[in-house]
Amino acid sequence: MFKKGSIEGIEIRPLKAFSDKRGWLMELFRTDEIDGEYLPAMTYISMTRPGVARGPHEHLDQADYFCFAGPSDFRLYLWDNRPGSATYLNMMEIVAGESSPMAVIVPKNVVHAYRNIGDRDGIVINCPNRLYRGKGKKDGVDEVRHEDDAASPFRMES
Repeated sequence: MFKKGSIEGIEIRPLKAFSDKRGWLMELFRTDEIDGEYLPAMTYISMTRPGVARGPHEHLDQADYFCFAGPSDFRLYLWDNRPGSATYLNMMEIVAGESSPMAVIVPKNVVHAYRNIGDRDGIVINCPNRLYRGKGKKDGVDEVRHEDDAASPFRMES
């Protein structure tokens, strides 16, 4: 059903560590480099154990701004589930993290998942453009979960 190819609206931005004798720092986003539609409304960090996947799921209104900087590496899976998109039914796989630090913007309605493919716990930072459950956490969760659907067309390698 899905074919490999680029997906309209996916933005991949290399992340660069600036190192000195004290350690390093890395700019994750700058307002002068991101379209206003994707400016973060909040930020969170998650830890994922080796071999564990998160997703696949999609958001109806939210775009994600994932930052994969390490430790560990992740395989990011993306499926264009937007019938009006020029790249509808395309899918992408990207390795991101310690070996290839990058930020990835995932527009709303693009199904996404990632798996820690390294041998140690991995960290992902997300800077979505909407607040989780809205202001004061009073709204519903903007998420359509596909991972528990045995008939889901959104498949990751094991």
